[in-house]
Amino acid sequence: MGGKALADTTAHIRRLQRGLSPPLVAEVFSDDTRLVGRWWNKPFEYELPPLKDHVLSAKYSGQGMASVKIGGQTISAPAAMGTITLAPRGHGGFWRADGHVEVSNIFLGHKRLLASADQVGNGREPELLDRVNFSDPKLFTIMALINDEINSGDAISHLYIDQLLDLVCLQLLRAHSASSMPISPGPQRGLSGWQVKRVTGYMRENMAEDIRIQELADLVNLSRFHFCTAFRMATGQTPYGWLTRQRIAYAKTLLRDMKLRVNDIALAVGYETQSAFAASFRKAVGITPTEFRRRL
Repeated sequence: MGGKALADTTAHIRRLQRGLSPPLVAEVFSDDTRLVGRWWNKPFEYELPPLKDHVLSAKYSGQGMASVKIGGQTISAPAAMGTITLAPRGHGGFWRADGHVEVSNIFLGHKRLLASADQVGNGREPELLDRVNFSDPKLFTIMALINDEINSGDAISHLYIDQLLDLVCLQLLRAHSASSMPISPGPQRGLSGWQVKRVTGYMRENMAEDIRIQELADLVNLSRFHFCTAFRMATGQTPYGWLTRQRIAYAKTLLRDMKLRVNDIALAVGYETQSAFAASFRKAVGITPTEFRRRL
């Protein structure tokens, strides 16, 4: 790549489609990964520069031929439902498609792929292969599941999509890299003392906020995969379980102050609604917050 800056992915997909903007999902996932819901790609011919993201496309319907010419090599294949196309980060080429095809996309941040490579490939930098309408039922199924979650509006969707994106990375490393990357994570270790202190201190200080696993992993420069395992090895609890115990313990202290409303206490310990707080408190303590206060 000669040290040149890589091109903006969204801008060039828009130019490739002659000004038609891909329907980007507003939410940005970790390491600047973006999702695009199902949309129709028009026929095009375009010299795509080396992009900053890995661009994946899953085909749902439509027909036509597609090809990419990179240097002296041309890869071409007919569009078919269930196939995927991959334009790896930094791979420029002349792309051509002569049909209308319904697709969904992932603009995958390179750091996210590297985090998975650290876990399964002993830190080797992966070199992904260019794919055009390539058959990979597993990767297509994962991308279809991600697309299904985009508009669900469910509170757990972000976490669900994050887990699926990790599976996307693993499948890319296993089936679409220039050299095979066997799983060899090496010995697993728990967090060190200073790492536990930093993470738990952050959780205590931000108890009222919606704390995500990626935030905690970033504090100690670990992937989410490694962090969750290492935290449990060091503390005997999952990050969520540890945080819940701290929230309930603090809530018990606040409930002793009769001037505080239960709803205000719920917000202070990180629950958006009083009902969610009551359910969590009852599960941990065996009685509701109101009953706990009554027994004081």
